[in-house]
Amino acid sequence: MKILVINAGSSSLKYQLLDMNDESVIAKGLCERIAIGGHIEGKTSDGRSFSYDIELPNHTLAFLEVKNALTHGDCKVIDSLDEIAAVGHRIVQGGSTFNHSVLVTDEVEKGIEELCDLAPLHNAAHLQGIRGCTEAFGKDKPQVVVFDNAFHSTMPPEAYIFPVPYEYYEKYKIRRYGFHGSSHRFVSANCANIMGKELKDIKMITCHLGNGSSITAIKNGKVIDTSMGLTPLDGFIMGTRCGAVDPSVITYLQVKEGWTPQETCEILNKKSGVLGISGVSSDERDITAACEQGNERAMLSRKIMYYQIRKLIGAYTAAMDGVDAIVFTGGIGENATNLRETVCENLTYLGIKIDNDANDQFIRGKGGKISADDSNVAVYVVPTNEELVIARDTKSIVESL
Repeated sequence: MKILVINAGSSSLKYQLLDMNDESVIAKGLCERIAIGGHIEGKTSDGRSFSYDIELPNHTLAFLEVKNALTHGDCKVIDSLDEIAAVGHRIVQGGSTFNHSVLVTDEVEKGIEELCDLAPLHNAAHLQGIRGCTEAFGKDKPQVVVFDNAFHSTMPPEAYIFPVPYEYYEKYKIRRYGFHGSSHRFVSANCANIMGKELKDIKMITCHLGNGSSITAIKNGKVIDTSMGLTPLDGFIMGTRCGAVDPSVITYLQVKEGWTPQETCEILNKKSGVLGISGVSSDERDITAACEQGNERAMLSRKIMYYQIRKLIGAYTAAMDGVDAIVFTGGIGENATNLRETVCENLTYLGIKIDNDANDQFIRGKGGKISADDSNVAVYVVPTNEELVIARDTKSIVESL
């Protein structure tokens, strides 16, 4: 069975075609600058690749270009779309409506649309992806949606209810939802397998660190808390997102700067975080280069990140009354050896000891244990694979039809 996995953004569309017989990637690529120009690039499992500019005024035409890339030209991998059994989509916000993956229906599309207010930067784009797929592939092609927040639906009320008047939870479902659920789900299960234990028998903290970052506490096989909240803006410092700040900072700046709600959202989501502090970039590689050149603001942004990660690990350790394993994943978590070392060196009260040689070894898709044998808490690097989670759920649902 071949499954096409789609992750649609407001101006982008990532795709990955998987052969579920062995869960291998056949081809993957990216359409970007949708509605503002257009570019597509991709590669196949046997090393072929392509990259070219093309006008992509909407997601439907982006899908048609993906279809063309998969079925024609030098990078062709299938003869027709009939070979694709189903399409799986990542959806950021399922709210309280969706706590598991489901087959796309008119009612499901309506439910996703009704949640756009809770994820305005994401859900609308995902809907465009679904509808573009329907136009390009036809209504008979099964589509499945996998929700980012579903894995976190086990949180207890004391973790997800915000201390604002309860009526706003009742009226608008204002609460902590959490995101990166597919990643936390994948790496926690894989880490348990590596440890040779059941996830329900491990107190685990998973750190998904990338341009967007979140940390999750898992106890008895269930999420009990996670750092992102109503939206992916909450938590700790990220590439361009501020994470948690005193709400009065926001209202104060709205008065002083005259920000509208839309401008506030733009500044906190796209101009804050590492970019806002460093004034250099949101990219970890650029920050590393700036730090090496002695840029004090770049070094400060890094110190803030390391500090806030340690603080959350400490808080979640207290919430679970201990921790057995800590997992690093995501683009930064899987590759920033200095981050892992520095964060863990300052967790000595937990009895954590890092094997520096092992830590330096596990980068660029390689994972394994980076803690010393006599460390009281096991620390792992586990490469994430959200696309595979989506493909597995899609396969399962389609096979049950």
